[in-house]
Amino acid sequence: MSGTPAQDAAFVDTASRPETRGIELISDAERHGRARDLFLIWAAPSVSILNFTIGATMILLGLELWQAIAVILVASLLWVFPGLIAASGPAAGTSGSVVTRAMYGIIGNRLFVAFVGWFIGAVFLSLTWLASSFMGADLLGRLGLTDPVWAPIGVTLVVSAVTILVAIFGHGLILRAYPAMSAVLFVIFVLVAAFVLPTADWSYRAPEPLSGLALLSALSIGFTILASTPLSFINSPDIARYLPRSIKPAHIAWATGLGGAIPSIVFTSVGALLATGVKSGFDAGIDAILFDLLPVWLGPVLVLGVVVNTIALNAMTAYTSSMALQAIGLPLRRIPAAIIVGVVGTALTIYLVLTSSLLAAANLMLQFLVVVSGPAMAIYVVDALWRRYRYDGEDLFDERAGGRFWYTGGWSVPGVGALLIGAFVTLMCLSTDIWVGPVAAALGGVDVSVPAGMLVASVGYAVLLRTPLGAGGRPDARDARDGAVVGASALDERSRA
Repeated sequence: MSGTPAQDAAFVDTASRPETRGIELISDAERHGRARDLFLIWAAPSVSILNFTIGATMILLGLELWQAIAVILVASLLWVFPGLIAASGPAAGTSGSVVTRAMYGIIGNRLFVAFVGWFIGAVFLSLTWLASSFMGADLLGRLGLTDPVWAPIGVTLVVSAVTILVAIFGHGLILRAYPAMSAVLFVIFVLVAAFVLPTADWSYRAPEPLSGLALLSALSIGFTILASTPLSFINSPDIARYLPRSIKPAHIAWATGLGGAIPSIVFTSVGALLATGVKSGFDAGIDAILFDLLPVWLGPVLVLGVVVNTIALNAMTAYTSSMALQAIGLPLRRIPAAIIVGVVGTALTIYLVLTSSLLAAANLMLQFLVVVSGPAMAIYVVDALWRRYRYDGEDLFDERAGGRFWYTGGWSVPGVGALLIGAFVTLMCLSTDIWVGPVAAALGGVDVSVPAGMLVASVGYAVLLRTPLGAGGRPDARDARDGAVVGASALDERSRA
């Protein structure tokens, strides 16, 4: 018997009421929207205070200004990956956490989603809530509320509550509200940039210019930190899944990728420029530095912008993580699952508030994030291109032993094997303050974790797919003729019946 969740006949995808749908298949009759709508949806989370933080890190690593901007531009090319996988959502008509059953098998995918989906979700929930906590607490401190513990915790609780409320209302509200959020955030951060840029040292030279292995190491570590953001958005199919399946995958890829890349390039570069004009004081936090540079009236506006961005990014993360919980197999509706995600993320944020600085937490967690996100993204892209986005939603929900994606005892050896090998190679090539892999050590601290891990994972997966181990999930003649329309047509017939 198929494991396809029951449809809610009364469901309407609207901003005015909570979205009850989770991973259930979306029929052709319910599809709506345009590919270009995705641009502003992805722009809102990308206009972020974390971009300032990461940009400043490029200078703190010892890079020249032109080197920092060059590595920012190169790393931004990785936004093509969440763009490429986004089209699998409309093709299958369900969440990306269900589509990955085609890569890891029915049982293997539960472990993948539980670890990768939750790990990535928890990291970004906590990091962005942490940013708003520090910024809000700094502003409250300037107003006389100086409690170092309860001020940031109070900000965290308020922002997280609003965030989860947006996640509960779901796709309809995201589609309606995020373009407005993008416009507000763009205006606020441009205002901030206007006061930051005059302080920048456009002829900046590193106090001790790097060369040789030291330069390669700094460039590679900076690239890894920057790469972690686009490679983490393995949830991009969830946001696109309501689009009509007739939309070309290339249009979805361009809208998603550019929506994330353009704001990231602009404001990460501003962060690098900010660091050139600040000779010291980063230990106090980038929030304190910005408040000192900005006029009194703009400080609270910036905090508003950070809060709006936090809500935009974390509502999207909580929204997709709630469907990940369903895909694991937990007997939860999407709304209770979103509340659980919010509670876990809030607890982790409070822990980080009490133990970390924003700069230290962001850099370390973003570097370790690529251990799983890079190989997982590479495997997803290979699978989507290999199948030419032909995913049958009905087959993805067939959890029976012997079903198309049951593979070997519920595990796909090509997918799970390639992921583990890719993660191992990434870890061996990683270079951080607390861990330097043997390959990175042999290279003098040069971090090649992202390209090495993604290359090994993608090549390994592509090779194993062509062996008998990958035979069960290969695109067949029916897919070539009819594509994913088969699953949607069957769903429409059941709905009419």
